[in-house]
Amino acid sequence: MSSKGSFRIMLRRFFLPLLALAGAFVTTPAAAYWEYGHETVAAIAYRNIDARTRAAVDRLLAQSSLLETPSCPARTIEQASVWADCIKTLGPRFSYAYSWHYQNVNICEPFDLKSACKDGNCVSAQIERDMKLLQDDSVPLREKVQALAFLIHFVGDLHMPLHAGDHDDLGGNRVRAGYGIYVTDRLNLHSIWDGPLAERAITTPPAIVRRYPAAEAAEIEAGTVEDWSRESWEVARDVVYASAMDKPCEPHDERVMLSNETIDKLVPVAKLQIERAGLRLARLLGEALGS
Repeated sequence: MSSKGSFRIMLRRFFLPLLALAGAFVTTPAAAYWEYGHETVAAIAYRNIDARTRAAVDRLLAQSSLLETPSCPARTIEQASVWADCIKTLGPRFSYAYSWHYQNVNICEPFDLKSACKDGNCVSAQIERDMKLLQDDSVPLREKVQALAFLIHFVGDLHMPLHAGDHDDLGGNRVRAGYGIYVTDRLNLHSIWDGPLAERAITTPPAIVRRYPAAEAAEIEAGTVEDWSRESWEVARDVVYASAMDKPCEPHDERVMLSNETIDKLVPVAKLQIERAGLRLARLLGEALGS
């Protein structure tokens, strides 16, 4: 079993009873960005693409057996959204893609995407690469299916702030953290935003998996991949780290604590990031497959 899987089991066994006793939260921290967050991003996108684009997505995913990853299916857009994480369990076969899920742009220095994306080995560069593959009629079908699965996942990754900005701490993985009443050495700043905070954001009304009005969607989906990279980096700098510590650019070895009050303030930010990812993925899918 992977360490991520073990951690999720630990959360269910120990975190949920604590939450029930405390009555402090309205939702429970299951898989979130690990699965739930990515699936939600994909579901938002699917609801907001036109019929022609949806049919094109379905046609490609119907050929997902070409990927030859039976333990990591990608038959639906929700399955495809977590395929890029699932294939990490397949060992060296897909090890080349490990660095494609993030870009460590230092929050304590001016925004510099180029140095964080050397040789295209970062999430924003791979989003742009996947778009080109999907738009190129000469690309073999198998590669198009793979590009689609990667694209669906990577747009979600880009909008998880700690995949877009950090401070030499592996995207907050080295920052020990407490979430409300829950404190454990297995929990860190990255896993909080990846897990319980993302799930609470998704399950807090109003629902985010819906058909968005055209004007609202157009405002959210505007910009380029680099614009979205800068935006997520700013969220990491101005919200994620700023809410966790007073001086995020100074050495910090102590555990940071996110109080219930702080968590309440972070929920709308986390929710907006997921909405942005879903609607922007819808736009990219339309550009790649709708015409």
